[in-house]
Amino acid sequence: MKRRKFLQSSAAAMGATLPLPLWSPGFRFPHQDIDVDAVTGDGREITLGGAPIKELDSRMRGRVLLADNDGYDEARRVLNPSFDKYPALIARVTGTADVRLAVDFAREHRLLTAVKCGGHSASGKSTCDKGLLIDLSGFRGVRVDPSGRRAWVTGGSLLGRLDHEAMAYDLVTPMGTVSHTGVGGLVTGGGFGRVARKFGLAIDNLTSADVVTADGEFRRASPDRHPELYWGIRGGGGNFGIVTSFEFQLHQMQRQVTGGAIFFPIESARDVLTMYADYGREAPDELALDLLVVLPPGGAPGMVGFGVCYCGDPSGAESVLAPVRQVGTPMIDAIEPMDYVALQRSGDTDDPRARASYLKSGFVPEVSSGLITAIVDGVEGHPNRSTIMFIQHSGGAIGRVGAGDTAFPHRDAFGNLGLGVDWAFGDDPSEHVAWIKEVWTRIEPHTQGFYVNDGDPDAYENDTVTNNYRTNYRRLVEVKNTYDPTNLFRLNANVEPTV
Repeated sequence: MKRRKFLQSSAAAMGATLPLPLWSPGFRFPHQDIDVDAVTGDGREITLGGAPIKELDSRMRGRVLLADNDGYDEARRVLNPSFDKYPALIARVTGTADVRLAVDFAREHRLLTAVKCGGHSASGKSTCDKGLLIDLSGFRGVRVDPSGRRAWVTGGSLLGRLDHEAMAYDLVTPMGTVSHTGVGGLVTGGGFGRVARKFGLAIDNLTSADVVTADGEFRRASPDRHPELYWGIRGGGGNFGIVTSFEFQLHQMQRQVTGGAIFFPIESARDVLTMYADYGREAPDELALDLLVVLPPGGAPGMVGFGVCYCGDPSGAESVLAPVRQVGTPMIDAIEPMDYVALQRSGDTDDPRARASYLKSGFVPEVSSGLITAIVDGVEGHPNRSTIMFIQHSGGAIGRVGAGDTAFPHRDAFGNLGLGVDWAFGDDPSEHVAWIKEVWTRIEPHTQGFYVNDGDPDAYENDTVTNNYRTNYRRLVEVKNTYDPTNLFRLNANVEPTV
């Protein structure tokens, strides 16, 4: 007790002589008044003076980090280490006020601007060289109203937290398949999930959103307020601003589902894909069958099978899954009753930055015989890389929303196909990237457009983006003209303004 009183009195005495205690969370060592090299959104080289950076830092509750500050290296990294970029400065925001300050700073200096939530961007768009990175990772929180079946999620949150909070009341909304994915990027691109065939995409369950647009203003987007912005953020990606809060509709669902994975030898690929082509269209909404082709490095046996989630009546699970099991004798059958939140975490990566990767993706209208042949003949293993191909099962409730009801137009797709390779970080990537691009030339003719959350760097050429949004593109341009006429938010599947 005496020791505690001594420490308290000593701290009080020191506090009387210092403007702010050194150990206080609010204490910040001032940035040096040094110039910082940076680039604008259109690539022009500029110099930022130390004074405006220091002023931004002093006004934020969060921190502004420069390259020589502690925490900069951690903040600049994204999950794919192939994208090893160095922003001129990083704004680590803690709330909407900080977001507005960072956006104002970016606009006033016309800075190249990246926004990072979970850092999962397959194309590396959540970071940048010599621009401003707005880091939302310190802006996380979820609130659930079980009686109203609503959830409010802050802009930097990871989807696993929403699953955890909502399922405490046997409530759910579709939220991806990897729990450390950022809600902001996932949702604004569309938002697939294990129960999306039952309840629709994440954007189909978004009832409103708070958005800081390119002018730094706070706007509530909903069917009644800024309805065009509300339409645009549901599938238009990060083109229009930074969402600081999402409001979701929740649905009643039992916590226990039938889920897991089933795999067959790679030699069964044609039979598995043929079954999938037929049954994938007929399967009940409660069943999600995500196709997986896995070829590990080093000559380990390849596998083809499914990630499974059945959220219907448990007594019907065996009959629903019968067509899958009738394909043949599985190498692995790990389908069982399990906790939904545990299933959502089952695809998490403990050390996601240990391996570099490259991904190609496209929507498939059907699993045609031509596509099956392209997959069976083209996808192969390699001693020094992992190869994975997936088809994220669509249809069901996803397909019963009109193509123009949200900015996401691919309502008619059978699924979202992705072909990815990864290798030990530090190895030469050229051989692996060249291989996937060559194989993709045989798969791409069977695809239509691409999922903006899974696009590779080549997918974001303007003509490709224009075609990807189909008849929704013109309307997206008008939303862009209204809310981001200078194209501040361009590191995305970019809709270019015309004003």
